[in-house]
Amino acid sequence: MSTGQTMKNTGITAPVAKTQPKPMSIHGHTRIDNYYWLNNPEDPEVLAYLNAENDYLDKVMAPIKPLEEKLFQEMKSRIKEQDESVPVKDGDYYYYNRFIEGGEYAIYCRKQGNLNAPEEILLDGNKLGKGKPYFSIGGYEITDNEEIMAYGIDTISRRNYTVRFKNLKTGQLYKEQIKNTEGGSYAWANDNKTFFYIRRDQQTLLGFQVWRHSLGTDVKDDVLVYEEKDNQFYMGLYRMKSKKYIAIACDHNGVSTEYRLLDASKPLGEFKVFAERERGHEYGIEHLQDKFYIRTNHHNATNFKLMEVKETQVADKTQWKEVIAHRKDVFFESMEVFRNYLVLQERNEGLIQLRIINQTTQQEHYVDFGEPTYTAYIGANPDFNTDNLRYVYTSLTTPSSVFDYDMNTQTKELKKQQAVLGDFDKNNYISERVFATAQDGVKVPISLVYRKGTLLDGQAPLLQYAYGSYGYSTDATFSSVRLSLLDRGFVYAIAHIRGGQEMGREWYDNGKMFKKKNTFTDFIDCSDFLIAHKYCSADKLFAMGGSAGGLLMGAIANMRPDLYRGVVAAVPFVDVVTTMLDESIPLTTGEFEEWGNPKNKDSYEYMLSYSPYDNVTQQAYPNMLVTTGLHDSQVQYFEPAKWVAKLRTLKTDNNLLLMYINMEAGHGGASGRFASLKLIAKEYAFIMALADIFY
Repeated sequence: MSTGQTMKNTGITAPVAKTQPKPMSIHGHTRIDNYYWLNNPEDPEVLAYLNAENDYLDKVMAPIKPLEEKLFQEMKSRIKEQDESVPVKDGDYYYYNRFIEGGEYAIYCRKQGNLNAPEEILLDGNKLGKGKPYFSIGGYEITDNEEIMAYGIDTISRRNYTVRFKNLKTGQLYKEQIKNTEGGSYAWANDNKTFFYIRRDQQTLLGFQVWRHSLGTDVKDDVLVYEEKDNQFYMGLYRMKSKKYIAIACDHNGVSTEYRLLDASKPLGEFKVFAERERGHEYGIEHLQDKFYIRTNHHNATNFKLMEVKETQVADKTQWKEVIAHRKDVFFESMEVFRNYLVLQERNEGLIQLRIINQTTQQEHYVDFGEPTYTAYIGANPDFNTDNLRYVYTSLTTPSSVFDYDMNTQTKELKKQQAVLGDFDKNNYISERVFATAQDGVKVPISLVYRKGTLLDGQAPLLQYAYGSYGYSTDATFSSVRLSLLDRGFVYAIAHIRGGQEMGREWYDNGKMFKKKNTFTDFIDCSDFLIAHKYCSADKLFAMGGSAGGLLMGAIANMRPDLYRGVVAAVPFVDVVTTMLDESIPLTTGEFEEWGNPKNKDSYEYMLSYSPYDNVTQQAYPNMLVTTGLHDSQVQYFEPAKWVAKLRTLKTDNNLLLMYINMEAGHGGASGRFASLKLIAKEYAFIMALADIFY
């Protein structure tokens, strides 16, 4: 492979990280990590190396800086700068957010009674975030009397949110501040003064304690009401839609669930367990009047079934009554409860369906969507008493669209479609859904989109994307920035590989733990399929993935480096074994059921066999762009940094190896709706230049 005509690394010296061997032994096996020293972000030598990598990237990509800037301006020009979300009615107010021209952040607003009422600004993100390198509002909650607002702010990008309280009648802030909370996991009690929140452990960054705060009092006097002792469980906190209960949700990734409930009218009471945690039992609950609906995999319901139980009988599973039985071919994903209707979000053959059930007559129907590949999901529906369902629909060719669906008349009203400025016309693009055959015979779906007129003769460049972990389904959604690729002749493909949950729970189970390699081979088999069926050129196939999808990129780069012209690995999880052996690293303990626990010999050997960092070898690698953030709390910056350093010493080719480190951001990259486009423009410019496209 040769590099693009205008990106050259010849004559420019790449950074070389020093080697400082660190032996690591377990199970009678010793690994040598030459770059473990990069783990210290306080070390000036580490920072100097990271800055040197950024300087090197700038020099190598300098010739295509005009293309990068053009792409950024192009992407930005498609965004309607002055924009507004669809208002959502909650209580006596309609809530929405809006953007102003040039504004990076949302302004959160509400109107009382009707949409013609005067606007009340709750939070102005532009004012709060002014002058801050990073800024994020981590959700907000408003008291039942609609007078006090609690909200969280993160200015570092470690997802540690500081809670502030605002009096919405006077506009004044209360003096207390609660630091190091889990963003968005907040709940008010009925008394409009008792507030519950989750505190994060500052070593692991896991939410592990629920505290009770009384408005107007010193935070030092807050009361610990629950502590999660098992650090394999993630924790969430929220007020249920019925408003009757405050819920603590504890989830052991793909293994078990436990809810604790508190009557919101008795804030000094004790949280009580709904159904005790039990290995293999996962469940979710919704409250309606005097009963609970339960989404559960109880009794081998792999794809989940729906049950119900009276409030007074929840602890006795023999009283749980089946409402909808388990179905082998349909994955029951989520639900929304209304007074008159029950809505189920289901997935059949990889596609979302919304099932509407009348609570009185039990008659049911499905919402009709009418495209071959798309996604739809239940939107914000805080009102119990409405017969209108708010849902969101999008596809590879249809911008995100918010609908109100009248469940009585079965008619829908488009409330808003994402504005795409310029000459965009969805009819200029074609989407397809095809199936590749994996090496074990399984059919893997691929969603494709390209511009009309693009010849599928085996000559087109193609960008293949996937994630494939945690049961997260990568659905076919619209992207206005992606148009910059499609309009230049690229085909874009989403490979719905195992490890996601697109095809049901077994799809996830067959792409985790000791079956993780299915994720990597599925991606490669999809690539071979796309080449064989002439969707792309064999020498212009590009791969992209981030986080756990970055692990995927590292694995395929080791396994089939010949297959890809270029690979973009964003915030990649590549040092699997070392990270999973270190329980002090954020998120490690909660992920044992995803990857395995390497303290167990069988898990260690299997993980070691695919861990990208451990399997870098002396061979030719594709052109690669690796991105990370210094403050990343999910995948620590040193994983990609070590990986790049090792690749530099072992790869035998002259292809590009570039790393971009955002020194002011974390896992999600830069904050702000425009600033985040700059990294996408960089990634796309890298890919386009390698495909010899410079306009």
